[in-house]
Amino acid sequence: MKHHLIVLFLAFCSSVFAEQVGPWNLTALKENVPALKWLRRDQPVHSLTYAGEKYQGHDTEVFAFYASPITLGDAKAGAKFPGVVLIHGGGGTAFAEWVHLWAKRGYAAIAMDLSGSRPPDPVFDPKSGVVVGHQSDSKLRTRLPNGGPNHGHPEKFDSIGGDTSDDWPFHAAASVIRAHTLLRSFPEVDADHTAVTGISWGGYTTCLVASLDNRFKAAVPVYGCGFLHEGESVQKPSIDKLGDRKAGWVREYDPGSLLPRCHVPILFVNGTNDVHYVLDSYMKSYNAVPGEKQMRIQINMPHGHPPGWAPQEIGLFIDSKCRAGKPLPVPGKPVIKGDQVVLTCASVTALKNAALNYTTDTGLRSKRKWTSVPATITGSSITAPKPPAEANTWFITVTDERDAMVSTVVELVK
Repeated sequence: MKHHLIVLFLAFCSSVFAEQVGPWNLTALKENVPALKWLRRDQPVHSLTYAGEKYQGHDTEVFAFYASPITLGDAKAGAKFPGVVLIHGGGGTAFAEWVHLWAKRGYAAIAMDLSGSRPPDPVFDPKSGVVVGHQSDSKLRTRLPNGGPNHGHPEKFDSIGGDTSDDWPFHAAASVIRAHTLLRSFPEVDADHTAVTGISWGGYTTCLVASLDNRFKAAVPVYGCGFLHEGESVQKPSIDKLGDRKAGWVREYDPGSLLPRCHVPILFVNGTNDVHYVLDSYMKSYNAVPGEKQMRIQINMPHGHPPGWAPQEIGLFIDSKCRAGKPLPVPGKPVIKGDQVVLTCASVTALKNAALNYTTDTGLRSKRKWTSVPATITGSSITAPKPPAEANTWFITVTDERDAMVSTVVELVK
């Protein structure tokens, strides 16, 4: 009888003190390992489904690819590896190529499909063993019998209001946190050293997840950010159309509302002319983070999945947090002194070059042309010419001996 009362008391405490943020029960998402079903384990990249949130009154399953140095045959059973969760963007899916890339880097990697579908099985090059292609053809995907919401416009915006179980942003973040919990449960995964990175809408979701799941040691949103209801965001018209439901979407699902919770070290990666995630919204998102943060802004960085997972700085940043790798340089805030811009840059690696980047164009940020001017490096000090008076947006980039590039905050005049 006494034991029964203790169990009831613990269950009561768990329900009373469960961590709830918006629609997400974080206690349940972090503590309950989702049910797992292996689909294929006869290839270097394994296929599986795991339990998701309820959708339209029924249980759901989420498809994922998984790989580690063990599945690739590069390590023996019993070894442990840091883990990484990979989040695709709009039009994407779980990419076997992406998982394979991270397993080759020495990580246990999981990538899930966030549109209720299953991509085709990966094809491997018979000589190199790498995955051929990245399964971008959506026509080759099949809908799961118990899949969650589509990765579509109606599910992202129009469903807001009332029950949250049909909202794609709710399912996306929950499915990622569930994947993280599952990954951490694998015996070969070092559960204390995991990271997350995502591209475009996956970068958006990375911002949400990094703000909700403090178990990650690093997060890298590529392109994605918050404040999508402001400025030149291509999502703003859709959010505006929500009318009196707009405030609810912004409160629950815009990363700008959640990033003030983020204490996971985070590296923001974007381009100067990205039409989907514009620099002014990007800087607001960066400024909203109270914890450790860095930036990598590339002039005219192309938008897409392969370009989004290509920058080596993503791996270097995650390595520095999950496997004692050398950190990226950390530039300080630029200060204008006379006719120069000066700053210091802390770095354990030798600095190779630096540059002032600015634009004098006006109009849409995605259409502006940029100019780069070499800067001078003396030890940890960097000196660049002062931006011209007509420059309205500028920043400094610093590259180290590994050709790893980081940037200062972007200075926005207008």
